[in-house]
Amino acid sequence: MWKMVLLPIFLVLVHLIPVNPVREDGLNPKSRKRIMPDLLTEPPAIDPVYEAHVYCNIPTIAERSMEGHAPHYFKLVSVQVLIRHGDRYPLYAIPKTKRPDIDCMLLPNRKPSHPQLEAFIKHMSKGSAAQMDGSLSSLPRYPSHSLCEMGELTQTGVVQHLRNGQLLREIYINKHKLLLTDWTAKQLYLETTGKSRTLQSALALLYTFLPDFDWKKINMRHQWSTIFCSGSCDCPMRNHYLEEEQRRQYSLRVKNNDLEKIYVDMAKIVGIPTRQLRASNPIDSLLCYFCHNVSFPCTKTGCIGMEHFKVIKRHQLEDERERQEKKLYFLYALLATHPLLNQTVNRMQRIAEGKKDEVFVLYSAHDVTLSPVLSALGITEARFPRFAARLVFELWQDGKRPKEHFIRILYNGADVTFQTSFCKDYYKRSIKPMCPLEKFVNFVKRDMFLIFNSTSYYDACRRRPL
Repeated sequence: MWKMVLLPIFLVLVHLIPVNPVREDGLNPKSRKRIMPDLLTEPPAIDPVYEAHVYCNIPTIAERSMEGHAPHYFKLVSVQVLIRHGDRYPLYAIPKTKRPDIDCMLLPNRKPSHPQLEAFIKHMSKGSAAQMDGSLSSLPRYPSHSLCEMGELTQTGVVQHLRNGQLLREIYINKHKLLLTDWTAKQLYLETTGKSRTLQSALALLYTFLPDFDWKKINMRHQWSTIFCSGSCDCPMRNHYLEEEQRRQYSLRVKNNDLEKIYVDMAKIVGIPTRQLRASNPIDSLLCYFCHNVSFPCTKTGCIGMEHFKVIKRHQLEDERERQEKKLYFLYALLATHPLLNQTVNRMQRIAEGKKDEVFVLYSAHDVTLSPVLSALGITEARFPRFAARLVFELWQDGKRPKEHFIRILYNGADVTFQTSFCKDYYKRSIKPMCPLEKFVNFVKRDMFLIFNSTSYYDACRRRPL
């Protein structure tokens, strides 16, 4: 069975962070100033430091959200949420440098914190009654290492999702009464990949969404695939388009002389071959330094600096621009996300027919899950999924015409419904601030395959381009 292992280069490059110093050649190694800016408003032009700040998603300012907005005569009947895990420790270490000194113990009196963090810790210790699929039962329900392990959720990551759950509770439970106090296990559908950071992120969001929930009502399903393809993962052409996209990314990278010079310089600072530095994915580690406002690594030779970051980030932006033009990633995304979007649509159709099960759905996933979903939906202007990003699908019933149902799609609280490829035209000729459910159904069941000259997922997965 096929399993995606390679990260597209643009996904890797986006995990970038700034650093500082500059030398005579523009890369001075001795200044040690911290570089986390205090950015409250978006700059007029794209700024790599600002983009990294957005990506970190530090929980400080209260977030504005458009979730749950509809004409008064509409009734909310279902919500499906796809999240990226919260802030985590790096997956990779930069060779010959000290790992970032980040504490993954949860301490309510340490910032960033949340009023319900202490109660969350206590509740997680009582979770043995929950039903957890397979290996999930052996994973810790919250992070607890004094020095974070590789890839571990941090306190910041827990707080990000406690805030997400609290925000969604205020809208969907308090305002719209999506679930009543006597909610049942059948009304929830919970699914996560097998990483502790995704399980813990799901539990943090769930705790503030349904405070002190009954563990016996919790059934957490395990999804082995990061693209949530479940039993429909056999798709040769998806693999083909992913490989083509990776070739495009490689081609763009080797043409960038400025980028190569930066990698050579960083390798000299660290004291390893350039190829080894690239393979260690240094930006993943540097992002941790940046997001936690910790000084970037130095050696006796010098320090990794802000100029290194700017060049790599500029390349990432160029890569994203070319990615939109060449469409290879879009073709990959359509085939990668169809199984998940098909589940989403099927559930909406059942609820529109009157079923009361699975009215709240939570998928806890990764950047490589959310990014292709955004691309497949046609939401091309969306930023790459930040830590604790959320994509929400709302289903509404028209109170004046109860047989009619509409959807809204929201990304990090912003309404992106009419940025989707299947509802752009409808927006131009309708006064309703929503998209008819049948538009979404037709897109997933039929229109996703038109570009492949196919009529089904199975056929599209096997039909070679002419």
